[in-house]
Amino acid sequence: MTTSATSVPRPASGRRLPRPDLPYRSQLIRQLILLFITFITLFPIICIVSLSIDPRSVARPTDLRLIPPGASLAAYQRVLQQPTNNPITFGELALNSFKLATGVAIFSVAIGVSAAYVFSRFKIRGQRFLMLAVLTVLMMPSIGSIAPLFVLLNKIVIGASPGDTLRNSLYGVGLAILSGGLPFAIWNLKGYLDTIPRDLEEAARIDGATINQTFIRIILPLATPALAVTAFLGFLSGWTEFALSWQFLNKVENFTLSMALWNMTGQYSGQVPWSNFAAMALLVATPVSVVYLILQKYIVSGLTIGSVK
Repeated sequence: MTTSATSVPRPASGRRLPRPDLPYRSQLIRQLILLFITFITLFPIICIVSLSIDPRSVARPTDLRLIPPGASLAAYQRVLQQPTNNPITFGELALNSFKLATGVAIFSVAIGVSAAYVFSRFKIRGQRFLMLAVLTVLMMPSIGSIAPLFVLLNKIVIGASPGDTLRNSLYGVGLAILSGGLPFAIWNLKGYLDTIPRDLEEAARIDGATINQTFIRIILPLATPALAVTAFLGFLSGWTEFALSWQFLNKVENFTLSMALWNMTGQYSGQVPWSNFAAMALLVATPVSVVYLILQKYIVSGLTIGSVK
């Protein structure tokens, strides 16, 4: 049987030879497409950065200058001291948001991976019904659960006075966010755990490892990419959450960064301090970017390739 003239030759080792370079015209077209995508992605960020260093306090941003006249960091200084008229500093707002985001990330990963491991490895009664129930919660919009969560958490008193309820605390907001984020964490982690070969667990049990030891020492290290993604998304949902926080929290000392950012807006666009608003938006987005850069090396796949021969 003769080989086709268009087939790519293979070396003796069986590996495919590298593809030839693209023609100059094709490279130019692809580079232009990538540059265009980069431009439309960075353009809003450039606008926000330019607006944050503009000292003119324009009533409505109508033009774009990379470096506006008299550029300064005064807006960042004002935001860091006191973003809004409420008696709370930026540091206190950031600490509340960090507590909320970190708690959601930790518990969504801890509870999600435990439930996902049970669904992935064990046969339990009503397993299909339970998975469909979790999927049903995942399909529902999170905003639709505000009313029942408000009533439920408002009946749990955690302080000395009747007004100190779980609803009016960061713990209550965290539980509400966690209730909406757990279904995604469970389904996402279960799909990844299904790809981990069972032969690894069987080999560990032959060597005398218990189920808990197998889960902690074998499954969790191999599931690091999925855990990193789930933790990042949980942190992101807690850091940027607005609707639940705005409806639940009444005390100023419990306010978050997203609530303060909303408080900076007025009824009309002319009432918005755009320089302060842009500086606040960049400061709010910075921690999420830092967390992503930290976890970026873990957000990979294929750690189990070649682990079973």
